[in-house]
Amino acid sequence: MNLNYIVIEGNIGAGKTTLSKMIAKEYNAKLILEQFADNPFLPKFYKEPDKFSFQLELSFLAERYQQLNKELTSRDLFKTFTVADYFFMKSLIFAGATLKEDEYNLYRQIFNIIYKSTPKPDLYVYLHVDVKNLANNIAKRGRDYEKEINETYLLKLQEGYFDFFKQQNDIRYLIIDSNNMDFVENPGDYTKVKELIFKNDYPVGINRITI
Repeated sequence: MNLNYIVIEGNIGAGKTTLSKMIAKEYNAKLILEQFADNPFLPKFYKEPDKFSFQLELSFLAERYQQLNKELTSRDLFKTFTVADYFFMKSLIFAGATLKEDEYNLYRQIFNIIYKSTPKPDLYVYLHVDVKNLANNIAKRGRDYEKEINETYLLKLQEGYFDFFKQQNDIRYLIIDSNNMDFVENPGDYTKVKELIFKNDYPVGINRITI
């Protein structure tokens, strides 16, 4: 496959950012990482989700669009391709898990206007990890603002991702069940993931792989 733009996604704690960094370093790719740590609404949301969910999702929508629009429209002649650790559609998935129905309907109208002008990836890689394993990964990395994340919220996000995949038919999706692998500590697992991404020509639609 001729890959110019790859997205590596996953639920919170799935390892998408780590894998994106590893691939970008090895292949000299342009790396786009979501900027979320400085969002002032994030710690407030985890403590009082009902109060701050709309402000959080709207701020992320603006930040993601601005970052992707800037990074994907400016070519780097010294990089082989672009890899990002999120896709713009993530905004709608997270909003669906956090917003009330009337807020979500308004949010979706705004999202649909913006989404039409957003570039689509040549390959969308989703790292699937069970909710309990996600919770363990989140606990291990010990970020203060993630302490309030619970398994119910993670399950909502997981369901949102799979609902999204079912509704799309214009992108190549590679869903990798990565529950039994550790591509950070085990070089063999990392090699397997690389081969899945770069050595196969996947058809448009959903392609599922278990390692």
